[in-house]
Amino acid sequence: MRISVHIISTMWLYAGRLFQWLNQRQYVLISKAVCAHQVHSSSTGFTDSCYNGLYPGHIHTTPIQKAMLAVGSGVAALHDPYRHDMVAVLGEATGHLALINLRDKMRNDPEGYTILKERPRIRLSTLDLSEMASLPDGSFGREYLRFLEDNDVTPDSRANVRFVDDEELAYVMQRYREVHDLLHTLLGMPTNMLGEVAVKWFEAAQTGLPMCALGAVLGPLRLSTSRLKLLFTSLGPWALRNGHRARCVLSIFYERRWAQSIEDLRQELNIEPPPVTVRATEKRNT
Repeated sequence: MRISVHIISTMWLYAGRLFQWLNQRQYVLISKAVCAHQVHSSSTGFTDSCYNGLYPGHIHTTPIQKAMLAVGSGVAALHDPYRHDMVAVLGEATGHLALINLRDKMRNDPEGYTILKERPRIRLSTLDLSEMASLPDGSFGREYLRFLEDNDVTPDSRANVRFVDDEELAYVMQRYREVHDLLHTLLGMPTNMLGEVAVKWFEAAQTGLPMCALGAVLGPLRLSTSRLKLLFTSLGPWALRNGHRARCVLSIFYERRWAQSIEDLRQELNIEPPPVTVRATEKRNT
């Protein structure tokens, strides 16, 4: 036990030093980004030519540095699955091959290709909440707004990508993050631990991102016996089956689908309704 504690403490020491260096490096990159052209004012944040083809906030890391980021963020995320910042770093440090595959799927889909070209963002600044609130019950936009209200979450909580060393792949990762809450809505899952694990099972099958697979494996360890049984007998098989067979969820221009019936959108994506209702209660005690 002492050896394990010593190893973890040493790992955290090196991870902390790396994060300190990365923050300093980020400041240098931003300072050097001053150029003759003004930063593009679109909401995407991925169009600034001053970054030589990359994007604002990007921090280049070597494979060794990415491995250290993966280990450090993985330990932090395991200790507290609600540390979304550490989960985000883990995804960026380990997701290169999966992001390439997702990018290729989007390129080969007409709607996904449009998304890659237009680079929409899902933020409070880009959403018309009043219009969404006026939509009828059962419409995708109204149900998404209800999800945000019931679970007390906001799309602005999603961190910006920093450690993906390709501008287009960085956008794919950003899109994945901002679509995550939309998947909760489509799958009918709240943000408690059971709901998050069910969505992670779906995302692991759908995206192939290692962090999703890790969450799908480790998340159940925090569930009670009754909810663990529900996951393995009902929600888990449903999530995996639908994740495998569904259309690429990143290739949907959701911003143009708010008025569409959520049932119609599920059918279009080949997603079955959830087999049971999971209520948005006891978010940190399940």
